[in-house]
Amino acid sequence: MEQESVLIRRCIEAACRSKESVEKWRRQRRTLERLPSHLSQALLRNLLRRRLLFPSLLEVFKHSAEEIDLSGENSVDAEWMAYLGAFGYLRTLNLADCHRINNSAIWSLVGMTSLKELDLSRCMKVSDAGVRHIISISTLDKLWISETGVTENGVGLLSSLKDLSVLDLGGLPVTDTALNSLQALTKLQYLDLWGSKISNKGALVLQSFPKLSFLNLAWTNVTSFPNLSSLECLNMSNCSIDSILEDGGDESPFLKLVFSGSTFTSEAEAFLHIKMSSLSYLDVSKSSLNRFGFLADMKMLEHLDLSSSTFGDDSVEMIVCIGAGLKNLNLSRTKVSSVGIGILAGHVPKLEILSLSQTSVDDVALSYIGLMPSLKVVELSNTNIEGFILQPGIESHKDSTLTALQNLNYLESLNLEHTQVRDPDLHPLSSCKELSHLSLRCASLTDATLHHLSSLPKLTTLQVRDAVLTTSGLDAFCPPRTLRLLDLMGCWLLTEDAISLFLKKHPQVEIRHEVIENISAEQQIFSSSPSSSQQFSKISRWNKKQVKLPMPEFLVDQRLKYSREELLALQFSPSSLKYPHNIG
Repeated sequence: MEQESVLIRRCIEAACRSKESVEKWRRQRRTLERLPSHLSQALLRNLLRRRLLFPSLLEVFKHSAEEIDLSGENSVDAEWMAYLGAFGYLRTLNLADCHRINNSAIWSLVGMTSLKELDLSRCMKVSDAGVRHIISISTLDKLWISETGVTENGVGLLSSLKDLSVLDLGGLPVTDTALNSLQALTKLQYLDLWGSKISNKGALVLQSFPKLSFLNLAWTNVTSFPNLSSLECLNMSNCSIDSILEDGGDESPFLKLVFSGSTFTSEAEAFLHIKMSSLSYLDVSKSSLNRFGFLADMKMLEHLDLSSSTFGDDSVEMIVCIGAGLKNLNLSRTKVSSVGIGILAGHVPKLEILSLSQTSVDDVALSYIGLMPSLKVVELSNTNIEGFILQPGIESHKDSTLTALQNLNYLESLNLEHTQVRDPDLHPLSSCKELSHLSLRCASLTDATLHHLSSLPKLTTLQVRDAVLTTSGLDAFCPPRTLRLLDLMGCWLLTEDAISLFLKKHPQVEIRHEVIENISAEQQIFSSSPSSSQQFSKISRWNKKQVKLPMPEFLVDQRLKYSREELLALQFSPSSLKYPHNIG
């Protein structure tokens, strides 16, 4: 919801509580017809979310709703459209992924005088006949018909929509001839042609669109791109590129370039004719580039994606040259090591997102990452991080390398999946007060992990997958009040009874685990029943009375006491998993 007061939000929630409550206010039709647009849309969203919206109920909103988003709603069909066609003030209609929408359903929109934005993406039953209905809506400003059944002939019909500024034809068989027929759309600013049949000859037609600022030619046969002085964003992912802007003229003031998965026939000329000084976003992930000297001239770059490329430590100096303004850096699946991260440290003061997944970085890199003060998101999954460094000459003493992350005052998200981090190494994370998302996946983790993380004040999402968590460990876990999602997939010792008990004690938390995949969503929605708020209130008071005890010394790796066969047997014997009073 937008900026409604708490009172208004509660009124809307009450109105959407059940079918009975909907029927009560439905009778007050005149009052609802005068409902302000933003409140009408908020009510509609809540009805949709609770599966309480049905076709005839739409009539109540026909004088107030201006924006309706029904994307992904499989029940939407011609009956729904018959009501929507009567909406006198509807400006935006999103029907993306509504697979029952067909040409007959679209007919209901014929002649609408207020509709400006229509999204029919992936409505496969909409074809050229549907386009004939669409072109009757002369007020359309934005149209999305990607991955529909529209053919080359249907695309040609769109030339009558002279006011279009946004047109998405992604995944359609658009040919050079069809594109040529659209030259009348001189107001176009956004054009998506991914997967089309456009060639280099057709690309020249793009010069007929004087206001074009965004263009997507991904997965096409275009190899040579002409100069378009108005273009700011260009996507040529998965293309074989010979040249860009080679015909001279004024350089395009590019802000965003995406060449993911592209092959460059001449790396030396790849960026030769591009104005580097204005570029803020560059994606060359999975591309064929082997040399990265061009990066040194991109002084305004904020987002750089080099993932799955040949980029290595020897090229890190190029990033150092432009690091002052960099905010997002993706080096996942590259040849970068901890040495490269050390070179980078101290040169990226504004970096907020760093991705190093599936690289060879180890615990040494963490000390360098701790010197990047603005980091909010750190991705370290599938790396060589173990969580500790042995002090020379003192084999028994280990220092947790995660202590370095305590310097990151803005850290919100951390991914350590598929690393060798163990329970004791996670303790420093309890000092990361802004941490809201944490992902762990390791067979070495036990109940102690949950204990270490229970004090994080802003944690909303916690993933502890494939760990050896016991039923008693889950029962003893007191989650932060902010926690909303607990992902325990692969924790095979947990039973359905243990998880159900946890859900009863903490109804605000959604749990993901194999044994409860069949539990209905209603059982995990905090506000699903009238008594849930009262129940939560009681539990909250109960939790306040609990005294937080120090971590017991016997919270150790429980597997040490059992063979795998014994652990499997224990899975179905929750009572035997209680902590022993004496550890032998």
